[in-house]
Amino acid sequence: MPIYGLRFRALGQTLYHTGPADLAVGDHVLIAADQGQALAQVVSGPYDYVAGVEPESLTPIERRATEEDLAEGRTNEKLAREATEFCRQCIRDRRLDMKLVDVEVFFDRSKLIFYFTAPARIDFRELVKDLVREYRARIELRQIGVRHETQMVGAVGNCGMVCCCRRYLRKFAPVTIRMAKEQNLFLNPAKISGICGRLLCCLSYEQENYDRFHHNCPRLGKKYQTTQGTMKVLRANMFRNSLSVLNENNEEQELTLEEWQALDPHRPEPHPNNVQPKQAQQPQKAAQGDGLLVVSVTPENVDDPNLFADVLPPDAPLTAGPEAQPQQAQPQAEAAPAENSKSRRRRRRKSQQRQDGAAE
Repeated sequence: MPIYGLRFRALGQTLYHTGPADLAVGDHVLIAADQGQALAQVVSGPYDYVAGVEPESLTPIERRATEEDLAEGRTNEKLAREATEFCRQCIRDRRLDMKLVDVEVFFDRSKLIFYFTAPARIDFRELVKDLVREYRARIELRQIGVRHETQMVGAVGNCGMVCCCRRYLRKFAPVTIRMAKEQNLFLNPAKISGICGRLLCCLSYEQENYDRFHHNCPRLGKKYQTTQGTMKVLRANMFRNSLSVLNENNEEQELTLEEWQALDPHRPEPHPNNVQPKQAQQPQKAAQGDGLLVVSVTPENVDDPNLFADVLPPDAPLTAGPEAQPQQAQPQAEAAPAENSKSRRRRRRKSQQRQDGAAE
């Protein structure tokens, strides 16, 4: 069965599905998804084979979309825009420190998903109740990170192209500052950061090649004993597959990795008096979750008092709005002068005791 590339949104990611051979680019189809049926558009195909894709694991296309399905899709898009404006107005009215990113409406309008970002945990219990009473459907609030926000909204990167996460990236690979250092990039946040404020995802594209090169390279800045004497490694160039070393005559040489290995390099053995004992390794802390919330509410359980007991416990610090922060900071501000006054009285008593002892 032929393979087609489908998109659910403009400039969105392309997902592959199998379908009949009479489909063409631009046709709208219905497929089975986790939320039921979903409306998508054919953007590529048909293909007999797609690299990295197993045809047996692909979901088949159910049928071609009719005019009624297309009208239903336009209605859902209008409902999503109205829900976005309504939710943003509720956020402003309740002064919640959160940002609504996007609203997704299921094809049968049985469920609405509100994607948002927030710097901390938000007490959105009243907001969920407002949304359920307004749309009488299952409401899900899903907190996402800044990278997923850029993926959903879309932006133009520093290279002038649409962001990779918007076009084709499905999973975010971990990116560290070590990658930028190993690639000899200037550690300028404006150059190595993306629109989301995080390190560029493209730093990880060639990291495998850099890891392979540095695995065969000596450590930079270290001295090695070779058949031609002591040499100090200055620089490494992955593109030329070479090293820059300084010999005993203070002359800089450029050697390929094959030429360097032919010199039988090895580190000089340290003096016994200079050997430092190894420090005990500290146990690594357990990995903690990202703390992102996902809450789903239906019209039947919207009035349940214990609905948010597991997600928002009573003793957890919640952020209801800008007016909640001064109340938390006030006890600390009052406790500081009290502690300072006690220490001043204690110092005065000790000084008075020393003066009385000197007078006696």
